[in-house]
Amino acid sequence: MSVSNSALTLASSQYRQIAKAVNEERLINTATRLMSVHSPTGQCGEVADLLAELLSDEGFQVQRIEANHSAAPAVIVRHVGRNPGRCLQFEGHLDTVHLPFVPPAQVDGRLTGTGAADMKAGIAAAVEALRVIRELDLLTHGSVLLTAHDLHESPWGDGRQLNSMIEAGLHGDGVLIPEYFQDFLPIVGRGGLIWRVALHRAGENVHEVMRPNEPGVVLAASELIQRLSKWDREIGIARDPLAGPGSVFVGQIHAGELYNQFPTTATLEGTCRWLPGVTSASVEQRFSQILSALANEYSITGEVQFSPMRDAFRLDPNDDLTVAFQSVIMRDSGRNLTHGAKPFVDDGNAFWALAGIPAITHGPIAGGAHTLEEWVQIDSLVCVARRYACTAVQYCNL
Repeated sequence: MSVSNSALTLASSQYRQIAKAVNEERLINTATRLMSVHSPTGQCGEVADLLAELLSDEGFQVQRIEANHSAAPAVIVRHVGRNPGRCLQFEGHLDTVHLPFVPPAQVDGRLTGTGAADMKAGIAAAVEALRVIRELDLLTHGSVLLTAHDLHESPWGDGRQLNSMIEAGLHGDGVLIPEYFQDFLPIVGRGGLIWRVALHRAGENVHEVMRPNEPGVVLAASELIQRLSKWDREIGIARDPLAGPGSVFVGQIHAGELYNQFPTTATLEGTCRWLPGVTSASVEQRFSQILSALANEYSITGEVQFSPMRDAFRLDPNDDLTVAFQSVIMRDSGRNLTHGAKPFVDDGNAFWALAGIPAITHGPIAGGAHTLEEWVQIDSLVCVARRYACTAVQYCNL
């Protein structure tokens, strides 16, 4: 359903009600409780249980769904308005990267610690938005779906829990994702995967003066890099105005135990990224073809392992969700967000690739993601909660 832009304008009284109702202390308490539980990817059972208990204690009906990950069933909450309508989903991941745990703290208007930026504090802001929507009873139509899951962060997670939920139809008509990004509105993003190659030759590791008369795995690795570089140049010809080109990147190469050893194995690792219209399956197929040809020519064996991140995505700037969200941004800040390309891959890519669902990545001002020095601005969390609640009222009430 498409509507006029005028129908997507939030009443001033509703905006003021929502802004007043967002409870900073409650929001920070929620974020701190979630961040107090260490939950590296694949190990989110305890923090998922905590979130489910927190929401249940507040009177929400909580559903738990394994979705191919019995160790940490996803947390599902749905708040339904007074009449049927469309559904807006608040979606986030509870897992953090595999780094030493840093407990939460408040310092100079910031919340610090593991998950501050990526992205437990963002989930807390979405939870606060859901509370406000229920308390004010402003949802005359539709519903808001809150989901939180594990297995997001690569390479430890493969996204299968969220993917299973999407494929089973457990999703909204539009999605807001509170990842640490609000500089502009990302309407396009590249897909990405991590690849790992192992090249093997027959025989044993030997001193280089005793090596057999063959090229060996180091030279084969060098040739593989050249062929991947050629492929990188080829796919770089096609460029998206915002996202730029696809790419093939080599980041690591390892072989041997000493400088004068003729090794039996060389390993390489890197990434592939691609634009909308290209699939991960086609990228994996092309990579495998390049590796297979090389292995035959150099009389070696080659093995490749792919760790998918997410597929590419594109967001229609004229979609009702986008227009509703931008009108909230205008109300809140006096300006629209400019369009840009998402610099990373996140769960929004999966919604578009698997089900064609529009998903907007917009979260708090934060930094230090994937480091030991994560932080998020507290007033920015309040802003995100306000914007999410306002967007839900506009989008669902149409």
